[in-house]
Amino acid sequence: MEQFIVSARKYRPAVFKDVVGQQAITNTLENAIKNNHLAQALLFTGPRGVGKTTCARILAKEINQDGTQKEDEDFAFNIFELDAASNNSVDDIRNLIDQVRIPPQVGNYKVYIIDEVHMLSSAAFNAFLKTLEEPPKHAIFILATTEKHKIIPTILSRCQIFDFRRIGVRDIKDHLAEVAMAEGIEAEDDALHIIAQKADGALRDALSIFDRVVSFAGTNLTREAVTENLNVLDYTWYFHITDLLLKNNIPQVLVAYNEILSKGFDGHHFVMGLASHFRDLLVCQHQETIELLEVGEQVKTMYFEQSQKTSQQFLIDAINIANTCDLKYKTSQNQRLLVELCLMQLASLTFQGEKKNSNNQTLTQLNINPERFVIPPSHFKAQKPGAILSGAKEKQITSAGSSASKSIKTNELGATNSNVNEPPQKLSSEDNSTIKTASNAQTSVDNNQEKAIEDNTDKIVQRSKNLMERNARKVSALSLKSIQKQQELKEEIEANTPKQRILPKEEFSEEQMIAVWNSYSKIVEQEGKYNLLSHLSMNVPKLNGHIIHLEFPNYTIKTELERAKFELLQFLRENLNNHNIDLDITVNEKVEKKYAYSPREKFDKLKEKNPAIEKLRQEFDLDI
Repeated sequence: MEQFIVSARKYRPAVFKDVVGQQAITNTLENAIKNNHLAQALLFTGPRGVGKTTCARILAKEINQDGTQKEDEDFAFNIFELDAASNNSVDDIRNLIDQVRIPPQVGNYKVYIIDEVHMLSSAAFNAFLKTLEEPPKHAIFILATTEKHKIIPTILSRCQIFDFRRIGVRDIKDHLAEVAMAEGIEAEDDALHIIAQKADGALRDALSIFDRVVSFAGTNLTREAVTENLNVLDYTWYFHITDLLLKNNIPQVLVAYNEILSKGFDGHHFVMGLASHFRDLLVCQHQETIELLEVGEQVKTMYFEQSQKTSQQFLIDAINIANTCDLKYKTSQNQRLLVELCLMQLASLTFQGEKKNSNNQTLTQLNINPERFVIPPSHFKAQKPGAILSGAKEKQITSAGSSASKSIKTNELGATNSNVNEPPQKLSSEDNSTIKTASNAQTSVDNNQEKAIEDNTDKIVQRSKNLMERNARKVSALSLKSIQKQQELKEEIEANTPKQRILPKEEFSEEQMIAVWNSYSKIVEQEGKYNLLSHLSMNVPKLNGHIIHLEFPNYTIKTELERAKFELLQFLRENLNNHNIDLDITVNEKVEKKYAYSPREKFDKLKEKNPAIEKLRQEFDLDI
């Protein structure tokens, strides 16, 4: 089996032109070698994984080349790498100084690469000062560090400093595409872009992530596989959330956020990503700033389409709200509520300024029906006495209005049908004035009809009220007619009164009760309520009539069971078909004396249980 070599080592650049994202530094070093203008002390500084050690090795190789060496010559004998993290004492620096005096056997220069030079102690730095300032002509020192501020100023003043920058996302993505092609791997552009973003400017980290994702997904590298393996929140969630915010759909926004949390993502990470998403949408709205969007071409299209749906003011306010939530997140006592409040504020941005449009049309006039939670009709089992009258009034108005509308539609239909076969004719000014007068008259007639219908309906309702009150007053008389009316009124009241539901009261045995009890215990076990399950299984319930007696040793168990008493009773009543069942929970505390037994006390306890032990002891003459 061939040994696997990680991509960071396998594809390490061997010449300056292969170094990614550091063109200014590599061009400077190439020109310095070509013009023989190279300093003897160089300091390479910058973040991790950007090519400091790689450039140092390439430099050490190229300054020794004169055209007569072999192609695979690496001048390993002339290159000395020292890890200052583990060799940071004065003695280590003195040994280095002693080696510097010896000239190279092959080539022109001996190159000393000191990595993590900021880890040297102050005494080691001071011991290194003189040699660094006036080294032998055949020695070149290359110091590499990620923390330049920890190096003393006297060392910095003796070195030529090269600041390596973070590698751009596009450069890392292009390099990963070349590596994937060399390895025979099909990789989506969005997948490589996510890896490049995750690397945060470090090419070595990007190659390490690439190897890990390839081990997970195989030769087909997709966006879904990368987001799943790296535990990165897919950008499609941000597009979905933004669409819901623009629709002012607060319930669905909260449900989507709950799904994000259920996938294991942190709320703080989500808020920061949402703020960055709003920033990218704002960038897409202007041609001058669209270059600041560091995403793939497919995602850039999605950003552009959504940016056209949003206003600039909405995005600015949204960024401000999301940034405020980001600042308050770590100090908040209820972090989930803070994020949900932020989402509700974002969903209300467009709603507050758009209750009415420019023509002062309300939401109802625009046929916008906001979704509401509707109580089912079964919830209203009985109506109040006043509701009957209001319903009758509404029904009368509706029937009257429908009949009027029917008559109007019939007239219009008749007029239309009569003129269907006639060709259109031009109307004179007199005809126009006649039509206007007729339409005004028709409008006034319609208004008078509506007013008459309303007045007539009010009179009918008032007459019904007076009739009911008069009938109620007449029932106190002793005439036969009054008694008959009183009986009719009583029957009417009984007919309108909702009948009470008769609850079942079937008899059951103790065995049936225990079977239902065990069924409820299994349901509790499936729901994971093991504490309640232990209480239910502690004692066997005893049945006395319709009362189930339970006895527990302390009040804590009693309190916990009383919390679940309502659900337990409902389950028992429904399954046993008897709604008279009730629970009687009592506490019986038995205090037992607990102490350490002596041998004599142990023997006495055993003798109480079995007196034959004493006879055994006497017969064999045993000691205690």
